[in-house]
Amino acid sequence: MRYVRRMQDHPRFVAPGLPASLSGATAGLAETPISEVAMTVFGDPDVVPMWFGESDLVTPDFVREAAAKGLKAGETFYTWQRGIPELRSALSAYTERLYRIKCPVERLTVTTGGMQAILLTCQLLLDPGDNVVIVSPIWPNITSATKLVGGVPKYVALDRTPTGGWTLDLQKVFGAVDDRTRAIFVNSPGNPTGWTMSTEEQAALLDFARKRGVWIMADEVYARLIYTKRPDGRQVAPSFLELAGPDDPVIVLNSFSKPWAMTGWRLGWLTHPAALGDQFAKLVQINTSGVPAFLQKGAVAALEQGDDFVHEMVERCRSGGELVFQRLSALPKVRIARPDAAFYAFFSVDGVSDTLAFCKTMAKQYKVGLAPGEAFGPGGQGNVRLCFASSAERLSKGLDRIEAAVKAL
Repeated sequence: MRYVRRMQDHPRFVAPGLPASLSGATAGLAETPISEVAMTVFGDPDVVPMWFGESDLVTPDFVREAAAKGLKAGETFYTWQRGIPELRSALSAYTERLYRIKCPVERLTVTTGGMQAILLTCQLLLDPGDNVVIVSPIWPNITSATKLVGGVPKYVALDRTPTGGWTLDLQKVFGAVDDRTRAIFVNSPGNPTGWTMSTEEQAALLDFARKRGVWIMADEVYARLIYTKRPDGRQVAPSFLELAGPDDPVIVLNSFSKPWAMTGWRLGWLTHPAALGDQFAKLVQINTSGVPAFLQKGAVAALEQGDDFVHEMVERCRSGGELVFQRLSALPKVRIARPDAAFYAFFSVDGVSDTLAFCKTMAKQYKVGLAPGEAFGPGGQGNVRLCFASSAERLSKGLDRIEAAVKAL
């Protein structure tokens, strides 16, 4: 692939065999190492899949039935760009119930998945050359979205604790912010680490963002997947929504994918200052014209009837995480912490520095799919991610193979 200069000296590239140039930003988006591993064994039914971030549970019946009812009723036309009124009202009630705050519908925008929520926010906030300070290791979508709009990702890596857990030095975050910083991106609970930001840390970061006039992009997709309860009995991670005023520079990104086993539905939402509503509506119009109405009916059912399923999902993941921790921590070469949130084990193996090569070997020779730490940016190198949101039977089968591979090193 060769690069050329066109149109005001912006870098572009010409792919082999094509007569015209393409976007330089697109050319700079590399295939993720996870996909690189998966493609080595694509279609092999003997591989135990533990690389992607989803449960092996199907979406619950009451959600699927609500969407099917909407489809049968003919709800297949263009719809509200920011979400059908019924869903935005349900999101408002859900947010107020979960966090005990006021959250009017004007602050809510429905998106085509959490990934699009990230891209829309980058489109809204960034001009070419602006940067986003990103707490890593991190799922790579924020990196790709930042680059796609001409922005520059700047990383602040979590520090590893002696017990294998993770901690954030906020002073490093503050020090990374410069005159071209438009946002600070924090994923808590985190993918892949499970690290969860405390209320005190959130308050300090919010105070800094207010003073510096930068946005906080808070990815709270795993908020319900936390294994401890608050003193009042609620089981939900700390949220910036509990601290921020309605006009504070905070945009919270969320998704239906994880708590309600709806990864294939591509449904998410944004919680933002009401003044941004019209801007997000324009971006939705340009990108997708809105989420299909019949799918949104399923999302309403998830919010209004799905608490029991979320509890089931949390307990399933708690058991899976404990099984993985007990099995892997018993191996002398493995360094792993007991997960506190999300549904990933992010561990290292003595003697393994190239985790991409290690995961390819695991996929081809041992028939188990894992995600290499290189996929997650600074701080991820030398680690491997395992998704434990699966049945004990599937996890045990995969763990048997991982144990055999580690013992063979």
